[in-house]
Amino acid sequence: MLYIIGLGLGDERDITLKGLDAVKKCEKVYIEAYTSLLSFGLSTDGLSTLEKLYGKPIILADREMVEEKVDNILSEARGSDVAFLVVGDPFGATTHTDLVVRAKTMRVDVKVVHNASVMNAIGICGLQLYRYGETVSIPFFTETWRPDSFYEKIERNRNLGLHTLCLLDIRVKEPTLESLCRGRKQYEPPRFMTINTAIDQLLEVEQKHGKSAYDEDTNCVGFARLGSEDQMIVAGTMRQLRTVNFGEPLHCLVIVGKTHPVEDEMLEFYKITTENPEQKGNGIA
Repeated sequence: MLYIIGLGLGDERDITLKGLDAVKKCEKVYIEAYTSLLSFGLSTDGLSTLEKLYGKPIILADREMVEEKVDNILSEARGSDVAFLVVGDPFGATTHTDLVVRAKTMRVDVKVVHNASVMNAIGICGLQLYRYGETVSIPFFTETWRPDSFYEKIERNRNLGLHTLCLLDIRVKEPTLESLCRGRKQYEPPRFMTINTAIDQLLEVEQKHGKSAYDEDTNCVGFARLGSEDQMIVAGTMRQLRTVNFGEPLHCLVIVGKTHPVEDEMLEFYKITTENPEQKGNGIA
């Protein structure tokens, strides 16, 4: 059996009891390490904390392993119980859907254990989940690559009065262009997009298209380390959030659409004030 187990968003204690029971009976345990991170990251100390709780070693599964060598994991799951741990919920990333499809193709039994995800945890800011439109991803721009396909989706959501969740780029174990040209892989240092960078890029794309999908005065909500003890949630305009230090990753951003009075009431707890431009609403944990 292949168990695909969501870990939630905070730390090692966020795994469900059902997930923990599954991990403890598995012969091998892998943890996916490139679509998201727990609050302690992927440090040796962090992994040893997980290993202590689970009572067994954990194998780090990077993008290369999961996307190119996944058949090895699935072959192991044919003859024994194997756990594949995913930060958040197993179906928060398309790679994990592909993993299930490949497992079914190889006639490997799959059991999924769900958990909290950024897709529902953002509800803490008060914006109602059924009033969201299509989620978009904001990739890091480079000198030669500045994709902006997200702009039309945001514009469509805004025209419908819907909120937009922007997931910000995570680059872990990405090969450098130079190493690819040489045929021998060397990797860039890990990079995690900040809300500040995302807003800079969003405004650059708006300036390019000029359709007034949003501007510096558009209301947004910035989230950092969502689900952890030191999570940070700040509501304000793009101009205001651009200057806030949100601290350590991971970050995500919501562009606010038309709001209901109940939503407005909740957002007030998180709004920046003139007295304290970095104030965050921390009355709700």
